[in-house]
Amino acid sequence: MDWGSIAGLVIALAGLVVGQVIDGGHLNSLMQPAAFVVVILGTTGAVLLQTEFKQFLKGMRMLRLVFVHPQDDRKKLAIKINQWSLQARKESVLSLESYIKREQDPFVRKGLQLLVDGTPADRIREVCAIDMYYYELQEREAVKIWSAAGGYAPTVGILGAVLGLIHVMENLSDPAKIGSGIAVAFVATIYGVALANLVFLPISNKLKGHVQHEMSRREMLLNAWVSIARGDNPKLVTERLESYLHLRES
Repeated sequence: MDWGSIAGLVIALAGLVVGQVIDGGHLNSLMQPAAFVVVILGTTGAVLLQTEFKQFLKGMRMLRLVFVHPQDDRKKLAIKINQWSLQARKESVLSLESYIKREQDPFVRKGLQLLVDGTPADRIREVCAIDMYYYELQEREAVKIWSAAGGYAPTVGILGAVLGLIHVMENLSDPAKIGSGIAVAFVATIYGVALANLVFLPISNKLKGHVQHEMSRREMLLNAWVSIARGDNPKLVTERLESYLHLRES
């Protein structure tokens, strides 16, 4: 579990609740189901309108990455790359064929297959770079649903407040309901702004970091395959890997 993300969400929401209590307000005034429904459904509808449904679903599935930290396997990959480099140097790149079936990652299998096929280093870089480009494009399109939600939520919250004020205006004949009605109306604005800045936008930025991490991992693999295809010394391949490992640790 990524306890930092969980703690951040709890602290952010707790700040609103504690602030309301310290100011002498009642928690019940923040619990307005109608306002919550307006903001959530309105924001979801706006995001769906601008996004392909499959990308929307993918973005929703990526939400788990915010709270469950993905495993960093770069050190294990570095060990594997060293093995590939040494074996290719001692025998030949054809000997790497036995490693292909052991790998679960399609990108790793693709790179190894290119090596076994005797693909030139420049062509390996070209083919894998195209694969990486479209991977990043699809991932970032999925992440966009959260940044889009962060942009729409405050505006939808204002719409909810206006709807609440319309309801207040309809009850002007009862002055006792005006004050509480106005307070309830503006809860929708609180929901919109809070969800945008405390939930949706932080989720978007966290997921962008995960996408960047995966791109760095694939770049490490690509550079290793190019080095092996060129016949570089295994020690040189290892030295290049160290840069990626130190970057992650920092």
